[in-house]
Amino acid sequence: MSPYEDLIIDHWRNPRNKGTLPDPDADVTEANVPCGDVVRLQLKVRDGVVEDVRFDGRGCAISMASASLLTEMIKGRGLEELESMKPEEVVEALGGVIKPRLNCALLPYRALRKALDALRGEGSGANPPRRS
Repeated sequence: MSPYEDLIIDHWRNPRNKGTLPDPDADVTEANVPCGDVVRLQLKVRDGVVEDVRFDGRGCAISMASASLLTEMIKGRGLEELESMKPEEVVEALGGVIKPRLNCALLPYRALRKALDALRGEGSGANPPRRS
């Protein structure tokens, strides 16, 4: 097994930041309809920085591992920095994925984009953002 496969299996079996947040500032759900994967992402933001993050959902090992890894990548980072985050960063952090699994790997990234939209007041399908 490659180190990257080990990383995916570790995050899938031992997800980081899984669960829910009380009173999140952003609470979004994104689905990959063809395969049935669903990711809920919640952010708590203070002074423009992601103070805390949680995810929940169901799906394949890649989508769930990607969600876990993404939460580690964004916690403590500023919203402005996250606005410029590219999907390739997630794929690279996972060690790359084969093209047919790209939608699975990027599902949490799409949830993050939706959360950022919600925090700017531009989101649809998300709980209204709270400002602190």
